[in-house]
Formats: sequence, C-alpha cells, structure tokens
Amino acid sequence: MSPEGKTLLNVVVLGLGFMVMFTAFSTCGNIEQTVIKSFNSTEFHGSGYTSLAIIYTVFSASNLIAPSVIAVVGPQLSLFFSGIVYSAYIAVFIHPYTASFYTLSVLVGIAAAVLWTAQGNLLTINSKDSTIGRNSGIFWALMQFSLFFGNLYIYLAWHSKSHITDKDRQTVFITLTVISLVGNFLFFLIQRPDPEPAPSDASESLLPTDISDSTDVVPSQSLCSQALEAFKRSIQLAMTKEMLLLSIPFAYSGLELTFYSGVYGTCLGAMTQFGEGAKGLIGLSGILIGVGEILGGGVFGIMDKCNRFGRNPVVFLGLITHIVAFFLIFLNIANDAPVAPEEGTQMQAFIQPSVALALICSFLLGLGDSCFNTQLISIVGFLFRDDSAPAFAVFKFVQSITAAVAFFYSNYLLLQWQLLIMVLVGFLGTITFFVVEWAAISRRQDSDYDSI
Repeated sequence: MSPEGKTLLNVVVLGLGFMVMFTAFSTCGNIEQTVIKSFNSTEFHGSGYTSLAIIYTVFSASNLIAPSVIAVVGPQLSLFFSGIVYSAYIAVFIHPYTASFYTLSVLVGIAAAVLWTAQGNLLTINSKDSTIGRNSGIFWALMQFSLFFGNLYIYLAWHSKSHITDKDRQTVFITLTVISLVGNFLFFLIQRPDPEPAPSDASESLLPTDISDSTDVVPSQSLCSQALEAFKRSIQLAMTKEMLLLSIPFAYSGLELTFYSGVYGTCLGAMTQFGEGAKGLIGLSGILIGVGEILGGGVFGIMDKCNRFGRNPVVFLGLITHIVAFFLIFLNIANDAPVAPEEGTQMQAFIQPSVALALICSFLLGLGDSCFNTQLISIVGFLFRDDSAPAFAVFKFVQSITAAVAFFYSNYLLLQWQLLIMVLVGFLGTITFFVVEWAAISRRQDSDYDSI
C-alpha cells in the first residue's frame, strides 16, 4: 500500500472507531436527562445536566495535561484506555447510584481530554497540508454516523412510550456498553504512518509524530521531560494571537454542542403538545442531527480540494444555518422546555408546535455544527502542524469549558436566553475565524510566491 493510501486508511479506521464508540456515548448523553427523570429510586439524586457539566469542567482542566499523557503513552493507547472509561460511564446507567454516577463523570472528563487530543494528533500526523481538510471532513462524517445508528435504536425502542421503565433503561444501556467496547478495540487497527522524507522537519516537533512509543522520537529525553515540554508548549500556544482569536469560535462550538447533544432532545421530550410519542422524538431528532453532520462532513471533505476561497464560506454557511434553526426553535418550542419536570411542559410556544419543523431544526443543527467543526479541525491542523497535540488540547480546553458552563446554566435558563447567548457568541466567533483564515491565506500566498 502506498504511504498516502496507508494514511487515508488510518483516518478511515480512526473515524470508524469514533463512530462505533460514540454511537454508544452520544446516545447516552442525548437520553440521560430523560432517563434520570423517569428513574424511580430514593437512592439516586443525580442530574444529567449536572453530570455533563462536571464532565466538561474536568475535560477543560484536563486538556492542560493531555499532551503530556500522549507524549508518554502514545496516541493509540491513549485512545484505547480513554475509551474504556467512556464504556464504564455508560454502564453506570444499568443501575445508577449517585456516587458512582458523579465519580465516573469526573473520570470521563479526564479521559475525554486525552481522547480528543490524541485524535487531533493522529489526524494531523496522517495528513499533509493538502489533505488535512479532506481528512477532517472524512473523519467528521464517519464519526457522525454514530448519531444515526444509536438514535435510530432509541426511536424504535421508545416510540409511543410516555415513561421509561427500569427494563427499558437496562436493555438500552447494556447494549450501548457492549457497542462502546467494540469501538475501543478498533483503535488497534491503526498502523504506523511512513516517515516523512524530510527528517529535519520532524525533529523540530516536541511531540511524537507516529503512534509508536514516544521515546523513539526524542531518545535523549526522559518521559518526564517530554511530558513537561508538552505541557509548556500547550501554555505557549494558548497565548498566541491565532489561538486567542480562535478561542471564540472554539467557545461557540462548545455552546452549540451542549445544545444539540443534551438540551434540544430534552426539550422535545418535554413537549406534551407532541403527544405520547414525544420521548421517541429524542431518538428521531438525534438521527436527523446525524444526517446533517454526515452530509456536512462528507460534502466539505470532498469540496476541500476545489475550494478556492478557503474555509470562511463554510463557516459563514454554518452561522446562517444555525441562526435560522435557532429562530425556528424559538417559535416552535415552549420557553420552559429545558427545565420542565418529567411530566412535561404546559406552556405554549409562539406557534402551534410542529413535529416536522422540530425535526427540520434538528437537521439544521447538525449541518451547522459540521460546518464549524470540520473547519476548526482543519485550521488547527494547518496552522499548528508541528504542535498538533498541544494545539488540539487548547482547542478542546476552550470548547469543553464553555460546554460545561452551558450545561450548568441549562438547569436554570429558559430557552430564549440560551438561544440568544449562542447567536451572540456565534456571530463574534465567525468574525474572529475570518480574521485568522485571511491571515493564513495571505501567509500561504506569500510562501508560494517566495518558492517561485
């Protein structure tokens, strides 16, 4: 197999591993608040929103040490062991206890930082400047199939159910636990990429550039020294002009991640106007979010080769798509739906609630999210090729801390205020992304001119 074919296969395997694992975990996150509301036990006092807020808070802090872990363990084993923690979190819902629920929330936060930093590192070292956009789109499209398969199962299993029984819950979460474990083992199929022909470039990196033991890259350094260097580099990158500007679109990606992955499904399940099938709409909504994600990731990956205008048009499309979705949700969903009790909301929306319109909004949420995330992954991998692990750690640090804040306020804020926050941050984040992309295009044009 040619070197380029091997790296493309690695990207596909990486995407498939995330697809299978997040088929379980994304479905878990989408339904956990609804499941907890239906769980009848005096021994359990947890909140799905609070758990997700803990996960993303710990996630944000752990991103500071994630590059150090990857420098010592390597990205491949980092993916596997992080995935095991994800599986344990899902298994907690088979029979929830408050202590184990929140303990695993903390551990998943740590594992998530290592998992996503390793993913960014592997994606970058298996890409060139000319293929990073394509590979980002391929990975994103494959991963987002997870939303389709998991939520299709939820829709079929919970259709026409107004209450989730203990048997329903246990069946779903045993299945999801097994699926997540299968995804973890797929990471072992990733092969070591062939070395770059120019060794001088590789020697400048502070982190390992393949999936083997990191001591092969810098043999004179101890593992502690490599970990310390990785940590220092993360702090240095966070202070660069590009990262400071990109921190706003990073933050927006965290806010809208919270909304489509946890809040919106809860809103649909709380809408008594949708009838007895409201709980089943959570799964159907997740499917259509996944369709939007897959379509966006696939199209933007294919278009990357022929996109003469850079990443800005895709990000702008994402902003417009989300603003339209937020406006329609504001009209269609009751204002107290995010914080409604288990029996649902009695408040009226601004228009007669429509299931079709609610599901169209799900698709738009997924499409807009793919616009932002594929381009954020692409620009981080392009700008910080030699420091991909620290750079992606900074990306996930900002994204996760804003997601944590959003999950905390989702317990209290009405729908209109949550939508307004996302519109304001999304608009500002799009502007700052434009500035960074224009600078990147200008730098690339100057480099092409110098090489003539």
